[in-house]
Amino acid sequence: MNPRNTSDSAFKGTTAVVTGASSGIGRAIAIELACRGVDKMVVHFRQNEAGADQTAATLAELGCQATTIAADFNSADEIENLVQRSWQTLGSVQTWVNNAGADVLTGAAAHFSFDDKLRRLLDVDVVGTIVLSRHVSARMLGQSSTSIPSICFIGWDQAIRGMEGDAGQMFGPVKAAVLAYAKSLAQSLAPKVRVNVVAPGWIQTAWGQSTGDYWDGRAKAQALMGRWGQPEDVAAAVVFAADPANTFLTGQVIDVNGGWNRRFEGKSV
Repeated sequence: MNPRNTSDSAFKGTTAVVTGASSGIGRAIAIELACRGVDKMVVHFRQNEAGADQTAATLAELGCQATTIAADFNSADEIENLVQRSWQTLGSVQTWVNNAGADVLTGAAAHFSFDDKLRRLLDVDVVGTIVLSRHVSARMLGQSSTSIPSICFIGWDQAIRGMEGDAGQMFGPVKAAVLAYAKSLAQSLAPKVRVNVVAPGWIQTAWGQSTGDYWDGRAKAQALMGRWGQPEDVAAAVVFAADPANTFLTGQVIDVNGGWNRRFEGKSV
């Protein structure tokens, strides 16, 4: 990987924390931040230590000093430890990205009942993220900084639109809660801390790479760009939202879905 020219980047020499950065979208966000000049970063993971180490190694190649920290967002103590160690390691945090979420689509959790999947998502993606963000925002308000720090949440573009089936009934209310909390947090912290949400659509992570023809066709058809989104597409939006030079952007939701396709199939223009 060839690092980008960061000589004019507002991220140059800053610090960041990316949760759930051992693979997929989180890893792509961490790499993009390093490419933009972030000097030190905490790579959070829950169980995938090997993946976190791989992310950290890639960041090191890009000139970013990375520290891996494990934390389970089902545990209030581990959440508090993550925040404390992040500030101890970095001194202050310019960019915090709340990317981590419970995976209920792959692995053993894919076979859980709807009720068990929903409870896990609520515990991790909603309660865990809110508890974590309250710790983070308190620290950010108390630190001295030459620029406005930023918290970025990862949402879902269908949370407000709605989607049929179990996935819509699980992820819709969960990610809508995250969006509502982020918007309320933005109101609470402005103008000292900026808070935004990046809401991906069909992104080809591990589930998207192994899914069948129906979902593959649907993902491509529902994007005006006619393709799956990639983790790097989400990372680009996160970096835009978190850019320290972007001082007038807060309380916003940025959809990354290739443009939602509202055209009727076969309709002529």
